[in-house]
Amino acid sequence: MTQAAAPELSDIAQALCAACILMVPLAAAGMALIHAGLGRSRSAAHSMLGAVLAVAVAALAYFVCGYSWQGYPGGPAHAFTAAGKVWSWIGAGPFFLRGLAPEASPAWLAAWLRMFGVGIAALIPLGAGSDRWRLGASCASTALLAGWTYPLFAHWVWGGGWLAQLGANLGLGHGFLDAGGAGAIQAVGGLTALSIACILGPRHGKYAADGTPAAIPGHNTVLVLFACFLTWLGWIGLNGAGSLLLIGGSTATVTLAAIDTTLSAASAALAAAAITRLRFGMPDASLCVNGWTAGLVASSAACAFLSPAAAVFTGAAAGVLVTFSVEWLDARLGVDDPAGSISVHGVGGIWGLLALGLFAAIPNQFPAQLIGVATLIVFVLPMTYSLNWLLNRFYPQRVSAEGEPHGLDLYELGSGAYPEFVIHREDFRPR
Repeated sequence: MTQAAAPELSDIAQALCAACILMVPLAAAGMALIHAGLGRSRSAAHSMLGAVLAVAVAALAYFVCGYSWQGYPGGPAHAFTAAGKVWSWIGAGPFFLRGLAPEASPAWLAAWLRMFGVGIAALIPLGAGSDRWRLGASCASTALLAGWTYPLFAHWVWGGGWLAQLGANLGLGHGFLDAGGAGAIQAVGGLTALSIACILGPRHGKYAADGTPAAIPGHNTVLVLFACFLTWLGWIGLNGAGSLLLIGGSTATVTLAAIDTTLSAASAALAAAAITRLRFGMPDASLCVNGWTAGLVASSAACAFLSPAAAVFTGAAAGVLVTFSVEWLDARLGVDDPAGSISVHGVGGIWGLLALGLFAAIPNQFPAQLIGVATLIVFVLPMTYSLNWLLNRFYPQRVSAEGEPHGLDLYELGSGAYPEFVIHREDFRPR
């Protein structure tokens, strides 16, 4: 099967798209700093190195086979026929990016953006596995994510796959829409983070015998707050480039995407600050950061479709959702997620997909978004859990019992991030 080709871009649009893509690594840098800052100081260097290696493994896995299976509109794909309609389910291009001609600039730009996108998706589970996930195991898990899970769902959304065909085949709006990757990047990464957190189990000392959670604060709040500015800039690039390349928007659409991204993050952070102020008597810095990032995540799906007022509401709702989701997972379900990755990227991404269907002026769009969300929960979550469960059978993912108390910096890297400045209180107890 050969799909309909993607729209061409003018030289100006291609230059603007390239400029947006160059901003995307700032989002990865911000996420890495957030994860490191919200974890323990004795695992900070391990966290940052894990982020670098995850991005590297993701890029290579995507280069080897991920892009082939994700595909590009206009490229070859495997399909099946159901109810008299042809549905594309996976790309069929050659490995190692060999299917891209030098003159196909939009296709190269899309491959470049998606390579950054899979790197961001690979960073998300690191926050949930912080302080206890072995470095080698995280790299192996990343290879599964970038080589199979992400490209499969991304093909359905961006490669002309069956979710994108819901509009043409069933008349459901424009088919499943996701301009900046709220589903393909954020929700896929967030659901993988949920799988990793469940497989690894909680950190040592996180829960008492009766299940009561203990607060384990992050070691560098200033670093985490600074990272918010990096993620903001990176998300503007991610959403702007996605609006041009993945949904056929115009240069004017990039401006709308930037405005909606900013307003969504701002309203989400303020909503989280207000809720924590009312509940705890003062704003909680880590939850405000989670709210800010959840607002960015929620903006990704609909940034090119919503009015600024709708973007404000979408972001505020994301800030409320993430605040209660973090507490619910931690206290009610016993899921230890040090960086709030599951709530920020999983819950925030799913909410962003639904918000597009609710608030975008596209007739009959909500059912298409609902089908996409159901696919994430019913298919992608069990698949990514099963893959990582099998990996854990052959290559245990959690650090050994004696390694965690010493910190992953010393246990796996041989030196700490702050060897001359930080003393761990639990290492110097009175005898």
